[in-house]
Amino acid sequence: DDYVKWSEKSRNEKIKTVAVTTLKITIAIGCLYIFICSISMLGDAFQILAGKTAGEIFSNDSFLSNPLTGLILGVLVTVLVQSSSTSTSIVITMVASGILEVHIAIPIIMGSNIGTSVTNTIVALSQSVDKNEFRRAFAGATVHDIFNLLSVLVFLPIEVASGYLEITTQAIIDSFHIQGGTDAPEMLTVITDPLVNGIVQINKSVITLAAQGTPLEPESSIIKIWCDQIKADVNVTHFANTSVPIGVTQFPNSSATTVVPMNVTLVETVLVGIRKCKSPQDFLFANTGLSDVEAGVILLFVSLIILSSCLIIMVKVLSTLMHGPASRIIKKVINTKFRRPFGWVTGYLSILVGAGLTFLVQSSSVFTSILTPLVGIGVISVERMYPLTLGANIGTTTTGIFTALASEPARLEYSLQLALVHLFFNLSGIVLWYPIPILRRVPIRGAKALGNITSEYRWFAVIYMISAFFIIPAALLALSIADFWAMMSVVIVVAVIVVFIIVTNVIQTHKPHLLPSFLRTWEFLPLWMRSLQPYDRFFTKFLLCGCCCKSQSDEESE
Repeated sequence: DDYVKWSEKSRNEKIKTVAVTTLKITIAIGCLYIFICSISMLGDAFQILAGKTAGEIFSNDSFLSNPLTGLILGVLVTVLVQSSSTSTSIVITMVASGILEVHIAIPIIMGSNIGTSVTNTIVALSQSVDKNEFRRAFAGATVHDIFNLLSVLVFLPIEVASGYLEITTQAIIDSFHIQGGTDAPEMLTVITDPLVNGIVQINKSVITLAAQGTPLEPESSIIKIWCDQIKADVNVTHFANTSVPIGVTQFPNSSATTVVPMNVTLVETVLVGIRKCKSPQDFLFANTGLSDVEAGVILLFVSLIILSSCLIIMVKVLSTLMHGPASRIIKKVINTKFRRPFGWVTGYLSILVGAGLTFLVQSSSVFTSILTPLVGIGVISVERMYPLTLGANIGTTTTGIFTALASEPARLEYSLQLALVHLFFNLSGIVLWYPIPILRRVPIRGAKALGNITSEYRWFAVIYMISAFFIIPAALLALSIADFWAMMSVVIVVAVIVVFIIVTNVIQTHKPHLLPSFLRTWEFLPLWMRSLQPYDRFFTKFLLCGCCCKSQSDEESE
């Protein structure tokens, strides 16, 4: 150990140490800032590429009455736009406008909870070079996935059977005379928006209009086109016996109409663009002539490169700062526990910290993505990451509540009810999966098991992410559209197999004598059914570069 005590250093060595440490901290903070901005740009890229598609998916409400289909759509749309705030705000708008009923929207909100955890899983992939860091980082990232998935598996059937979330939130709305508020206070976005908005600006109303089924012009773009607009009154003449919509009612899929007498002119207020955005004066991607697909692909690759580069630099710098006694002190402070009999307070305090910090950054994806590399380098344990993640799930609902409170009075009741549904769903998950120690360990052990697998077969992380967030939801959605019972048959068969494997594994570990002799191990199955080894050579060679996907056995043989 080359560590030298501060008192034993010369004056020049002390000056050098302070200067180097200050430089490293400055670099780490700078990389963190750009890293957060790159996450925002990554979300913008996905919205440019898939925003209108995501909106159109929501606009087809003919099969949304199926809770499983709504859940899958919530996952897919949130993955496509890389923002649970965006997907939930679309759903809140549709509910408030009477396009969707609250009970139909609840499964979509649950699905958005699953979809939002893809971002920190992507971040974990950036630490795949170092096996041990990757194992810890992937476990820290997927503990969020597993918690959200387990919560949905338990509470979606309960909600379908009893409607407890809808009933509870409706009772709260009815009990209080709730007044409209203001928009959610801007915290982190005040710092990041100048850089992000200088690159690209998104017109999210296009996604909302697509979700509401409003016909869009062929050239309509997700990227902001008009930088200056004014309100203008337009005279619209209606002729005899013309049915004119006078506003959407509170009933879904219906609107009120009235018959207007001959040659009656109505005044409608619309926004009219008076100045198109210019590049690069307004922002870099303003009216460049690129299509949404071209601009989205460029932004996607650039944001991924920046994200990965900043993460690698930040991890390296933090690793050098975490040597010696400083490392032990920092780890001890972050992972500290209260002494008995107050040890149980530690986790709940972490939940409050996670909720508070997520409220400040206004994004659970950003908060958990910041924690993921810290878990990778060993500063934060997976056990501490878990309650912080639970707090992040609570903190992210506050933005939706503020947004709902800022709604128009006629829409306030419905938008606020759905925002409260999101809050109470996350609270229900915490009540189930945290206070009881044996249940608390389920998500943690599941995440660690995934971390161990990915440290041995690093390509598995990519397969897991693509399958869990894209292929499986898309396949189930296709089956649901084709035949509901076909989808249900597949879900039931897979669920039975998974439950059988989990129960058998538990019995094999703790009470093997209760099983028939052939079931005490999985040796009776062919190798390709019980091991990833047969797939290792193929995926290592063709999926990613060999240096990032080497299995543990390959590394040990070198």
